[in-house]
Amino acid sequence: MTGPLDEIDHRLLDGWQRDLPLVPRPFAAMAGALGIPEAEVRARLARLARMGAVSRVGATCRPNTAGASTLAALAAPDWKVEAVAATLAQTPGVNHVYLREDTWNLWFVATGPDRGHVDHALDAIRRATGLRVLDLPLVRPFNIDLGFPLRGDRCAPPPRAADPDALRPGDRAIMQALSSGLALVSRPFAAIARDLGRGEAEVLERIRALAAAGILSRVGVIVRHRALGWRSNAMVLWQAAPEEIDRAGPRLAAVPGVTLCYERRPVPVIWPYTLYCMIHARSRAEAFETLARAAAESGLEHGARRVLFSTHCYKQTGALVATGRGDAA
Repeated sequence: MTGPLDEIDHRLLDGWQRDLPLVPRPFAAMAGALGIPEAEVRARLARLARMGAVSRVGATCRPNTAGASTLAALAAPDWKVEAVAATLAQTPGVNHVYLREDTWNLWFVATGPDRGHVDHALDAIRRATGLRVLDLPLVRPFNIDLGFPLRGDRCAPPPRAADPDALRPGDRAIMQALSSGLALVSRPFAAIARDLGRGEAEVLERIRALAAAGILSRVGVIVRHRALGWRSNAMVLWQAAPEEIDRAGPRLAAVPGVTLCYERRPVPVIWPYTLYCMIHARSRAEAFETLARAAAESGLEHGARRVLFSTHCYKQTGALVATGRGDAA
């Protein structure tokens, strides 16, 4: 990112990473709170996107509600990393690709409308790379908010239970539009409605319902944390028994600086880790300070763990929840 952020930029990014005004003119509502014209809000967001500080204005979808997803990894030899990363980034449904310091060095998230789509993507990756894919499906989330306030402690609000029964026909198409990002126009929800052949009021009502049901985990400004200074980021894995996860998971998720926390299914013999968290920090020293605090507060000081620092981001986009093949929910 180039160029400093001014006070209004900070207020814009701190104030609306979640709880975007779900009204016909959301940028006008934001402008009223900031005391600036609506056109300036939209211009600032466009500038921040060009600078790489903002990924999109839209939503993140709770994993495995409207669609399916999994975390996966490959052990790519050094000479093959760039080519394999390019293959991952080009695979439909792969929305995050990171290089991390481990033998299992390329980590990615595969998403799709259903598990069959995810399995197809993993199979395509196996065939294209000739590498084994470590498939680590989500068991339960403790913190999936991933907000990055520019000031103060980074601690997510308590997670809400999701209600998949709130889904209605046509919702996935709306969620895909939000996952791709709103147009920075005066009435962005009307633009979605026109594309889908629906009414603006109906689209807004469905977004509000999906957010209230926890199917949309966050609606707001989605930032790129590395561009904003969080460049020392580690995925920490614990080998924990189910009863230990019951106790430690919620405590770990509540530690400021822990930005994601969830239980995942292990792979027998190869990958015994069950409890995961992400720590995003401005330096390695800060990351290790957060890790020490998180281990102590969760009671995991003596548990077997593995720390994988991220060294490069190849791709970071929204999830795939709907395709051109139809939208059944």
